[in-house]
Amino acid sequence: MPLKVAVQMDHIETIKIAGDSTFALLLEAQARGHALFHYTPDRLAETATDVTATLEPLTVKDEVGAHFTLGEPVLTSLKDVDVVLMRQDPPFDLAYIAATHMLERVHPDALVVNDPAAVRNAPEKLYVMRFPELMPPTLITRDRAAIDAFRAEHGDIVMKPLFGAGGQAVFRITQDDLNYGSLYDFFAATFREPWVIQRFLPKVSEGDKRIILVDGEFAGAVNRVPAKGDIRSNMVRGGAAAATDLTEREREIVASVGPYLREENILFAGIDVIDGNLTEINVTSPTGIRAVARLGGPDIAAMIWDKIEADKA
Repeated sequence: MPLKVAVQMDHIETIKIAGDSTFALLLEAQARGHALFHYTPDRLAETATDVTATLEPLTVKDEVGAHFTLGEPVLTSLKDVDVVLMRQDPPFDLAYIAATHMLERVHPDALVVNDPAAVRNAPEKLYVMRFPELMPPTLITRDRAAIDAFRAEHGDIVMKPLFGAGGQAVFRITQDDLNYGSLYDFFAATFREPWVIQRFLPKVSEGDKRIILVDGEFAGAVNRVPAKGDIRSNMVRGGAAAATDLTEREREIVASVGPYLREENILFAGIDVIDGNLTEINVTSPTGIRAVARLGGPDIAAMIWDKIEADKA
């Protein structure tokens, strides 16, 4: 049955289609005959009785520079669509949280993927703290004394913003790093919220594995290897994608995390693992679908639409 699908995303003209998971989902939906509609989060509106968005009919083509066509915008109740894909990129800020509250009101008339309440309640670098047995030593704080004590215990550390994304402002601090004090001052002046302090994992040089879960089950994986001279493996920061299989430890991590994601209606998630250590659980706008497919892995977009169609049947 054809579905009416509204996609809440950063404007489609800004995306790089070669590695964009949202675009992979759009291509698959279009191939299945679903009707696509595009809108950006700023076009959401809420009244006491409804949640609306200004939707533009969308067609897509896997061709750089000519990858989309938009029709005339129409103000539409989101309760009149079948599926809403919540796919705008972080930052996970108050604007993002406001959007989750608005989309929560669309249920059950439309299926929102991922569930907006679950997304709101699962900030990626905080949600992962539910699984301490799977993680490297980690501290969430902005307290200098607590960071000093953690650093004294664990030596080299990584500092990163709690609500950062895409490898932004990720720093390795060595035990004798003279920049530590200045970096602390910079973080304190820049971020009002706490930040993440983790023991540095030297084997990040061998890769940071993105493992994709669909409805809590393993769907595919890609190993992201940092560029020379960088600790950040994010592909938007120059990391190189390589085909990979799961280790026994990584399968244990999937088996531990997957049931929680399924229970909380998080259909599409990406977990990050370095040297057998779970570091993040990504639920806002996970990536990796096109990289997995390009390296000969499964068609994860098809898996996701199979689940969506089954839910709407």
